[in-house]
Amino acid sequence: MLNCVMLSLAVALWGCGGGEDGPQPAPVSITVSTETVNAPAEGGTYTVNVSTTGTEWGVAIVETGDNFFKVDAKNTAAQAGTITITVPANPEAMARTGAVTVMSGVARKTITVTQAAAEQAAYYAPEGYQLVWHDEFNEGMELNAADWTHEVQKDHWVNNELQNYVNHVTPKGRYVTEVMDGTLRIHCFKEDGKIYSGRVYAHVKSGWTYGYIEASIKLPKGKGTWPAFWMMPVNFKSWPADGEIDIMEEVGYHPDYVSSSLHANAHVHSNNTQVTHEMYCKGAEGEFHTYAIEWTAQNITTFVDGKEQLSYNNRGLGRDDWPYNDPFYVIFNLAWGGDWGGQQGVDENALPVTMEVDYVRVFQKK
Repeated sequence: MLNCVMLSLAVALWGCGGGEDGPQPAPVSITVSTETVNAPAEGGTYTVNVSTTGTEWGVAIVETGDNFFKVDAKNTAAQAGTITITVPANPEAMARTGAVTVMSGVARKTITVTQAAAEQAAYYAPEGYQLVWHDEFNEGMELNAADWTHEVQKDHWVNNELQNYVNHVTPKGRYVTEVMDGTLRIHCFKEDGKIYSGRVYAHVKSGWTYGYIEASIKLPKGKGTWPAFWMMPVNFKSWPADGEIDIMEEVGYHPDYVSSSLHANAHVHSNNTQVTHEMYCKGAEGEFHTYAIEWTAQNITTFVDGKEQLSYNNRGLGRDDWPYNDPFYVIFNLAWGGDWGGQQGVDENALPVTMEVDYVRVFQKK
């Protein structure tokens, strides 16, 4: 089918004075400088020269379900002109094909337009793992609702934190989470005397059991900030019995020191039996660094830029010590103040602040 957006189309008019046995007009012919445009994944702009023996010509884009390029035709009221085909970058991992039809009278000439697939990122994962889910935050302005859920809670809901968690936007329409320029941005700011921020869950109803999970994160600056990349059990009933896995946490009053922790009945900070480790990560505030966990039935190890942070073995002591055999879901949040983030007070002059996530990837064993 031909797209109805046509720049020009000439209808051949047969001579009307020669009679049935009179001379017939010569058939119209079309010549183009190329019948094939092959664009790389990065896209490009291509000029095709057109000439016809007719008096004018026009173009139409052949419907392919996704007309991924634009066409501009010039000098269509003459026998010679040009077509400019503009092909944008291809964000998909599949090649795509379309076509342009040049028309003059009853004559037709097709120009095929193809584009290569986008190159796939070389995802790092330990040997024996494969990618099962990821978000590179390259599409749209909001998180995909099929993957992500926002927490909605008032201040002091947990850990005496001062922020209000809202679903995407505040009462005045300011975003607490947005996707922009290839990153997820979690904003914390003050509006009408209240602090607002974002807390989001990935696949909250299903999660994953075991795997290698990695995110690239830029932490905010300011006394009072408490950003985290962590996991909670899908079938949560009580804390700490059902467990908590903190892949990365940091507080603004202790800049660039990131920590990992595991919580369970047998090891929890409330009685100083917590399993935790802190390390200095130069530039954690203001620069992207990778934070990861390798989680199996026998061991949990966390990493900062590929360096081991914390390692804990399943000692076979039962669920009180190892409640980590159930599905857990991924969490990103930016808290303000609270028992740890506000331990040395908060500096509201630091607001607004933003936590950025470049990607999150989940790998599991093949």
